[in-house]
Amino acid sequence: MQTVKWEDQFHTWSGPSSNTEGEKRDRTENAIREAMENSSELSDREVRVFAKGSYKSNTNVRLDSDVDVAVECREFFYSELTGQVSDWSKGELGISAYTGTYTSEQFKNEVQSALIDQFGSSAVNPGNKAIQVRESSSSLAADVVPCFEYRLYYDMWDFQPLWYEGTQIRPRSGPPIVNWPKQTYENGTAKNNATGRRYKKVVRILKRLENNMVEEGIIEEVPSFLIECLVYNVPNEAFNHDTYLADVQYVLAHLFNETRNGGEGDDWVEVNELKWLFHPTQKWTRAQAHNFASEAWDHVGFE
Repeated sequence: MQTVKWEDQFHTWSGPSSNTEGEKRDRTENAIREAMENSSELSDREVRVFAKGSYKSNTNVRLDSDVDVAVECREFFYSELTGQVSDWSKGELGISAYTGTYTSEQFKNEVQSALIDQFGSSAVNPGNKAIQVRESSSSLAADVVPCFEYRLYYDMWDFQPLWYEGTQIRPRSGPPIVNWPKQTYENGTAKNNATGRRYKKVVRILKRLENNMVEEGIIEEVPSFLIECLVYNVPNEAFNHDTYLADVQYVLAHLFNETRNGGEGDDWVEVNELKWLFHPTQKWTRAQAHNFASEAWDHVGFE
């Protein structure tokens, strides 16, 4: 193992995106927000626009993803009961049913129209879950996600219901998808602060290492968010070494050991801590995570 080579490479890979890319990211988000504000159809609606995903968390690697921008309808919300209130009715919690006529399909169509008005029809490509906006000279490619306020009620306090606030995506085909961008951002930031700001650096290192291995034909592509979640589940003590190389070695060893049969990986969670990482509904598997750790270990040359 060429220790100096990898330590220097990891130092380079640990850094965030360039200032130029950061400025383009901000312009992209602002242009999408402006599109919603200029829409005659959405001007009287309660809509929130915000960046999410790796660009929001500052763990992005340029090759991995477009800018994720949520356009959230807050005219009404979807909800579910769990925990201490799972046996209650929504009426008992004071949750009133929406009685308006505005629909989720109408909202998604209006978001798409607003994007076309702002960027032109040739730059807008609607998909099942997101509407892709093509990259330009001044902005990055973006996945614009029409979504809806989602509340997971879990308890009562002082006669008031308590809930986790997330978003629900309602694809054009397939079941609804619940995400937790607020919790993901807050928990990732807390982990980063608790590790002397090394957590996000190691995430960026492993994402770029994965890109390197994919380019060389060593592994199939591993989802960017899976890598972020895997590193989140590693103990904080992994990030207090003198070198990035030692941090990465600890992280990969922990991932390898705990994603084997009988390891603790089955109890791991996403960064938001509200979804199991290796649930059958996920688009990745524990075996995939184990293979990534194994191949990365060998690629760097750890013994």
